[in-house]
Amino acid sequence: MTGLTIKEITLPDEMLAQYHLIKQLNPAMPETAYAELLRQMLPNGYRMVGIFDGETCLGLSGFWINTKLYSGRYLEIDNFVVDTGSRSLQLGKRLSDWLHALALQEGCQTIMLDAYTSNNAAHRFYFREGFHIKSYHFYKTL
Repeated sequence: MTGLTIKEITLPDEMLAQYHLIKQLNPAMPETAYAELLRQMLPNGYRMVGIFDGETCLGLSGFWINTKLYSGRYLEIDNFVVDTGSRSLQLGKRLSDWLHALALQEGCQTIMLDAYTSNNAAHRFYFREGFHIKSYHFYKTL
């Protein structure tokens, strides 16, 4: 792999083109649902970054920047995924470092994320990246 670049994915069509990666993290999500959720999230400040080998996106993360009482200004990582064929190549580390630098640049005091309770590989990765568990994220399906 040569010429890896990290760049923000800004156009909705480019985000939609990354469905193959989103599906790896959310296998039950239909492409139509992904498109509808993006349509709803983008006006609320949702952004996306990808790591590319040429034109091929090998990993991505959505993110939001906002403020909460308990955290101050924060960057929230949302749907962080690296292609299964490209794992163990430090791509996740590079994306995480990019997000960390952006959070500092944006004046954030914290970075936060949710990780599925069953995703032990993600837990190990985030602990290595300096994250810790501060609270439980409760969830109620309506």
